[in-house]
Amino acid sequence: MNKTIMIVDDDIDIGNMLEELLKLEGYDVCRAYSGTEALMLAEKKTPDLILLDLMIPGISGEEVLKKVKSIPTIVVSAKSSVNSKVSLLMEGACDYVTKPFDSKELLARISVQLRKSNNSPRDNEENDGKIKVNDVTLDTKILTASVKGEDIALTRTECAILQILMLNPGRPIGRNTILDRIADSTPDCTERSLKQHISNIRKKLSSVDGVDYIEAIYGIGFKFKS
Repeated sequence: MNKTIMIVDDDIDIGNMLEELLKLEGYDVCRAYSGTEALMLAEKKTPDLILLDLMIPGISGEEVLKKVKSIPTIVVSAKSSVNSKVSLLMEGACDYVTKPFDSKELLARISVQLRKSNNSPRDNEENDGKIKVNDVTLDTKILTASVKGEDIALTRTECAILQILMLNPGRPIGRNTILDRIADSTPDCTERSLKQHISNIRKKLSSVDGVDYIEAIYGIGFKFKS
């Protein structure tokens, strides 16, 4: 089955060029011209990847990014400042391409992200609630982590936090991003208590084999070591 890529851009010419380019590569394409339309379409179509412009009508590209974190998203924008790129990558973008861009480079970046998605721990999590990264396995259904075969009980909040980190191994996840993603399932977790929850998770995991599986990234947040 062909992969589906959503183009979110209100520039008709750029959108047409991207659509033609992607179809020539064998991808299915759907398009949205505003942030509101993008969110509605993403819910109905669930594309395999999103190409997202930031300067779109309605809901901003930045807000769209926050709401489609389960879908790999490459930001395609004229904003070229390093701070903008870092901020968006920390908020969940899997890559950032500056306009104007080279078509071959964009296609290569798309291919890389789709390949990562195919091999992602998300696949296992969707099937049976389990996520495995190296020696650690998380079972989200029974709120248990296993380190080298030894089971460790987790609280619901600890499980939700660890799930986000293990779905993005080796990638720093911002504190606010963690809080946003677990807000619905664990509203008791606050910015102040997040650090303590992380500390508890680290102690529980390291108690088995002495390995610290979670790294604090100064000024950003945390990452699960891959």
